Amino acid sequence: MLAGLLTVGLSACGDTATSAEQPPAQPPSSATAQRGQGSPYEILGTQVWDVPDPVSGRDYQVFVALPPSYGAEPDRRYPVLYVTDADYAFPLLRQITRRVNLNEPVIEEFILVGLSYAVGEGGMASRARDYTPVAINDRTGGGAAYQTYLKTQVLPFIEGRFRGDPARRILLGHSYGGLLGAQIMFSEPTLFDGYILGSPSFWFGDHAMMRAEADYARAHTALPARVYMYIGEYEVPGGGRRNNRYDMVGDNARFEARLRSRNYEGLTLSSEVLNDEDHLTVAPRGFTHGLLALLPARD
Repeated sequence: MLAGLLTVGLSACGDTATSAEQPPAQPPSSATAQRGQGSPYEILGTQVWDVPDPVSGRDYQVFVALPPSYGAEPDRRYPVLYVTDADYAFPLLRQITRRVNLNEPVIEEFILVGLSYAVGEGGMASRARDYTPVAINDRTGGGAAYQTYLKTQVLPFIEGRFRGDPARRILLGHSYGGLLGAQIMFSEPTLFDGYILGSPSFWFGDHAMMRAEADYARAHTALPARVYMYIGEYEVPGGGRRNNRYDMVGDNARFEARLRSRNYEGLTLSSEVLNDEDHLTVAPRGFTHGLLALLPARD
């Protein structure tokens, strides 16, 4: 059901998320929408829909923001950007796109879909289960099941209700979300045509994703995907403002080198190390570069 406007709990990827409050059935008028009496701040023009997982029995929500031209161009289909860790990433991406396109089109208009954590769960628990490819304890390893949920529930829901182009789906994930993107890319690459892999946690499961890539390479010569990767220069042990346990910059470089060495047919790949950034600061800049790389404005 349509829940209306999104009430945002801004929490960093990996922090416990603030769940979206159930907003009124009808959006308030623009004249009264942001009048204060201690009510939650709402992002106008967005929607929250319940899309439960019938297999696990968990309730999830998707947050949706439509592009400015959506109502005026009823015959147009749009690329759809799906983003993990929606409590943090959805409002950030919406505002980045609006800001970058303020003076002229720089990023192509798209439908933005935020993938929420399971309702009633904190972000740490939900993402550790849903975004990881192998089980290292009883709280991890649900990535394949979550991928099935995306394929059988979320994508049909969005494309059945909105004018999304099935040939132009992009998945953006940061940290564990980037790990999920890589998992999908090697198990079902055409589920999305583009992948933005942000600070991916390739260390997870004793570098399980490196093994997944090797398994994929033994059976395939093509990898039909557009991929943009980013990492912060301080995402190394002893790096910059925060001490990382893992050499994520090195992992990212090794992953990129491995993909390039395969000469996969159909793969386009770009990767950046973003200076003066760490795991917690890099996302806004990486999001912006990812949008410019995979969704540049069309002439």
